[in-house]
Amino acid sequence: MSESTPHPHPSHPHAHTEHPHGEHPHQESNALASGGVMFAGVLLMLEGMFSAIAGISAIAKDDVYTRLGDYVFELNLTSWGWIHLVVGVIAFITGAGVLKGAAWARTLGVTIAALVVLLQFLWLPYQPIWSLVTIALAVFVIWALCTDTGREPAPHVD
Repeated sequence: MSESTPHPHPSHPHAHTEHPHGEHPHQESNALASGGVMFAGVLLMLEGMFSAIAGISAIAKDDVYTRLGDYVFELNLTSWGWIHLVVGVIAFITGAGVLKGAAWARTLGVTIAALVVLLQFLWLPYQPIWSLVTIALAVFVIWALCTDTGREPAPHVD
């Protein structure tokens, strides 16, 4: 007589259930997160380029940006320019690292994106709409880099 392995009950957490198109639910969410990581890398590189350009503009000429109203957090534009330039260069390099799949780039990417959120909040009086757009994109970058572990899901064993 041959021994047969018992099949798990359908309500068992490891029971195999069929899904449309033969996909497992984790595959779909992992694919979304992986695509999000690639997009996050591109967004970090673009943020780096735009931030560097804004920094160079502020360093070169103090009258490029005008402040809208009073704001609690004030720095002169030359200081803001240097901050934007340095953060921009680091963001660009980090974005390139994310695209190459470097592990250090994910951690640094989350840190840089959080720093970008803070800096853009402080930059609101100079470019309010662009700052809000950049904050939203940086939040997406944080989400994308935190949700994808970079590993394939464990294979399903029947």
